[in-house]
Amino acid sequence: MASSSSTSHSQWSYDVFLSFRGEDTRRNFTDHLYKALIHSGFRTFRDDEELRRGEEIAQELLTAIEESRSAIVVFSETYARSKWCLEELVKIMKCKEEREQMVVIPIFYHVDPSEVRNQTEIYGEAFTHHEKNADEERKEKIRKWKTALRQASDLAGYDAKNRFIS
Repeated sequence: MASSSSTSHSQWSYDVFLSFRGEDTRRNFTDHLYKALIHSGFRTFRDDEELRRGEEIAQELLTAIEESRSAIVVFSETYARSKWCLEELVKIMKCKEEREQMVVIPIFYHVDPSEVRNQTEIYGEAFTHHEKNADEERKEKIRKWKTALRQASDLAGYDAKNRFIS
């Protein structure tokens, strides 16, 4: 994932796009991961560091995903409650589909991969909430979110549950 040539740097703005739910992991796991990536020389996009004030968040995030060589998705307990996180994930999986060389690495942080894949337990509860009073347009978004979750959780990744992270 690290860029070693100027060609790589000119083609991609970022080596890694981090997708995560801030309230779950920003001040712990994701912060450590971000620092380790930066220390290792990876240009890493993390929303609280890279967004410029006054710009539209959604478009900046979508552009950053498009300009990233890879993505790390940290699935945490409330990831599926966030419409922003789910929209990011749909965009990440669309970019992966369009350019097969894009690497997407899921990390399951205190959630079981099958819970993410099948939208059960806390992920199922999040979708029950999203589906309440959903119109047809919203139902289509929810379908895309579920598909993206299944696709991402089928990728080889890491289960950080019950592991010591230094």
